[in-house]
Amino acid sequence: MNCIRAFVSIAAALVAASSAFAPAGADEFPSKPIKFLVPAAPAGIGDILPRMFAQKLGEAGNPATIVVENRPAGNGVLAYDAVAKAPPDGYLMLMGNHAGLAMNPHLAKSLPYEPLKSFAPIILVVTVPNILVVHPSVPAKSLKELIAYAKASPGKLSYASQGTGASGHIAAELLKLHAGIDIVHVPYRGAAPAAQDLAAGHVSMMFDVVSLALPQITAGRVRPLAVAAKQRVAMLPDVPTLIEQGMDAEVGAWFGMLGPAGISPDAVGWVNREATKVFSAPDTRDRFVQQGAALPLGTPDAFGKFIEAESARYGDIIRRAGIKLE
Repeated sequence: MNCIRAFVSIAAALVAASSAFAPAGADEFPSKPIKFLVPAAPAGIGDILPRMFAQKLGEAGNPATIVVENRPAGNGVLAYDAVAKAPPDGYLMLMGNHAGLAMNPHLAKSLPYEPLKSFAPIILVVTVPNILVVHPSVPAKSLKELIAYAKASPGKLSYASQGTGASGHIAAELLKLHAGIDIVHVPYRGAAPAAQDLAAGHVSMMFDVVSLALPQITAGRVRPLAVAAKQRVAMLPDVPTLIEQGMDAEVGAWFGMLGPAGISPDAVGWVNREATKVFSAPDTRDRFVQQGAALPLGTPDAFGKFIEAESARYGDIIRRAGIKLE
């Protein structure tokens, strides 16, 4: 019996000793690089946010590694599906958006993931309204003039979108329905290539997010006609809203971080906490606010409720407008 007690004591001592020499936080999240999939092309807001997150973590001395990968193929569906089917350990995450989570589900006949069930919301990072901009060659300086020109020249105007089912697509289809005009849809794989072709004059107009449109507006490459929001944007006080011009429509973009359903609570807590630090820092927040955006941040639960409300809102808009995928 004494031998058994001695053996147990020795074993306990060895366990204690091994624990004492184990690296601190060896099992803490994250213990390896975290990959964020972006369901859009580079240079859009959904691409900028995770890259900024990675950069700011590094500047703050955080040892975590963030890898960003763009997967715009399949209108972003492949990125969503990959995260939906990923192990719930938190090492594959998604920079989700309005299109993939609140719009496409009401446009596509079927999706390989369930927007409200396949993902765990972590944090809503940015919201920003859309703005209607036209190439300077378009002879219109107001929504009324644009509609009149489109009616006089059916099929001559074209509009770029960030992709089929994106906010720019929805807003333009609402305009077509409201005004009874014929304008041709030209979908792109992301906001940046769409905006570039608009500035080059390859397409006539676009509903772009305010943050990305501002530099083009300031440079005179595009002309702003209307903001798709309840109120005017502080940075563009002379640009009226659609509502002011007789079109009752609010359309905007939003971007947030998500993981696969059932994700580790440690991963959710870490990402929410660190993202809140990064995006609530004055220099980061001011950069977006000065571009007409808002940073709601908040809890995973609040983001989940937001997604549900947006899905219901856009589902109603899409059904009333009869918008379908092309």
